Amino acid sequence: MKDKTAPSSSNFIKSIIDNDCNAETFKERRWRGKPGTLSEQQNANIDSAKIRTRFPPEPNGYLHIGHAKSICLNFGLAKEYGGVCHLRFDDTNPSTEESEYVDSIRDSVKWLGFDWGSHEYFSSDYFDQLYKFAVSLITAGFAYVDSLNAEEMREYRGTLTDPGKNSPFRTRSTEENLALFQEMRDGKHTDGIHVLRLKIDMASPNINLRDPVAYRIKHAAHHRTGHAWPIYPSYDFTHGISDALENISHSICTLEFEDHRPLYDWLNQQLFELGFLQEPLPQQIEFARLNLSHVVLSKRKLIQLVKEKHVDGWDDPRMPTLVGARRRGYPAQGLHLFTDRIGVSKADSWIDYSILEDCMRETLNESSLRKVAVLNPIKLIIENFEIDHTEICHAPNHPQKKELGSRDVTLSRELWIEREDFSEDPPKGYFRLFVGNTVRLRYGYVVKCTGFETDERGLVKTVFCECFSDSKSGTDGADNYKVKGNIHWVDAHTSIKADVILYDRLFSAEHPGKDGDFINDLNPKSKTIIEVQVESSTAEAKTGDCFQFERHGYFTADPSSTAQNLVFNRTVTLRDRWKK
Repeated sequence: MKDKTAPSSSNFIKSIIDNDCNAETFKERRWRGKPGTLSEQQNANIDSAKIRTRFPPEPNGYLHIGHAKSICLNFGLAKEYGGVCHLRFDDTNPSTEESEYVDSIRDSVKWLGFDWGSHEYFSSDYFDQLYKFAVSLITAGFAYVDSLNAEEMREYRGTLTDPGKNSPFRTRSTEENLALFQEMRDGKHTDGIHVLRLKIDMASPNINLRDPVAYRIKHAAHHRTGHAWPIYPSYDFTHGISDALENISHSICTLEFEDHRPLYDWLNQQLFELGFLQEPLPQQIEFARLNLSHVVLSKRKLIQLVKEKHVDGWDDPRMPTLVGARRRGYPAQGLHLFTDRIGVSKADSWIDYSILEDCMRETLNESSLRKVAVLNPIKLIIENFEIDHTEICHAPNHPQKKELGSRDVTLSRELWIEREDFSEDPPKGYFRLFVGNTVRLRYGYVVKCTGFETDERGLVKTVFCECFSDSKSGTDGADNYKVKGNIHWVDAHTSIKADVILYDRLFSAEHPGKDGDFINDLNPKSKTIIEVQVESSTAEAKTGDCFQFERHGYFTADPSSTAQNLVFNRTVTLRDRWKK
């Protein structure tokens, strides 16, 4: 039965699951799980979950926004259908995998709001079983040890238009294959000397069925098993078997695995016929991966950005990684909204980055308290205030949520205002401060500009004005003043200096690398650090706290921020600055 609290947007995958549920395809499905890890009582407790999905990342890097789509889809479907979603680490390549990445993946999935409970697994959990399955496939005539080198294997494989040809080692006897595979297991051969291949069809039009590699020799320490194994199974060999062992009902992959599905089905079918697996076997379903403009989601390219120091690490707020998005201030709820809005499709398409930003704006508008910050300050002096004058004004914490109340802000003789809010020679239609003009200080008084002062370079450094004492916001006299300009400010005596990092899109090009090296498309203005003035209440900001700085956008306290040295990252502007 569907969970009524889960997202209800329709997609073709849900139609498939609905049909399977109606046909009771998984009614008799029994959990097989990791040997020795589940008691009979635990088995009984979880048997009722007929729908099982999985999120199977390789722990060789940090998750990115594209993974968020898969995470939300797999965990969301499991929740909607009263099932479970497994977190399984595809750790079959020890050369690139680290425990650091395992920890980061766990943290990112939890940050997105999902919990896999006791269902955390590793492909390495099944190394013993996978090896036994490989031996059985050799014995049954479905696998052989090949001794071609890598270049020869490419030559024998053929092309997309020309069939491959059989390896001269394809006819090795079962006894010789078993002996060689045992020697590989015992570490008696160096990397690349032999591989174990599945014996399928070298003439198949699907190149993935042309005797794919099941095992390769790799003398490398594994992050969990150490040096116990000198051979490691391939992803194609491991993936489907792991799904079957974990009783996955719907193995949801991106479209690049569509051509691998016949191999997925072939391998599980052989192991079923050999008596190792039971029906119903898991079914693989493919959907279109996320293609997002102005970013790269290739793990290889992300690693290059980090290693060549084009960014400040994996959690750089300009990176499309989930740790980067989190540091920038993107809320997990905004990513949920984004994945729901773009939907699930079988057709590849490009999603404009502005859609992601709009989802962040919508989410942050609801959750963010308002503060005032002056990003490019110049001094404003109210000449008809006494030098020691100070008073309290009241500003709402959220204009759409009166229940959140208001905060006190001090107003004195000297204020900071935005440099752009004063003009020596105002253009037509300019309604802010210029000599002789009146504006309202937001939440404060109406003032009239009386003059200004410049520095030795000729730049305006101080603006002078007079205050209308009966015009304070919230008082009876305020309505008597009709002005077109409304500017924001902070008290020069109580405001705090802060560093603001203005993050923008990492790449200027819509499709980085389309016309050459993607590095050439880096946006040189993607990061700018400025010193600003913020209202005093922001001193209490903790890491991850996000505020709307009025007029400017949403800003999040960086992990490096302290009460003595505030640092805010610009999360997103109030409107799309890239709109054409």
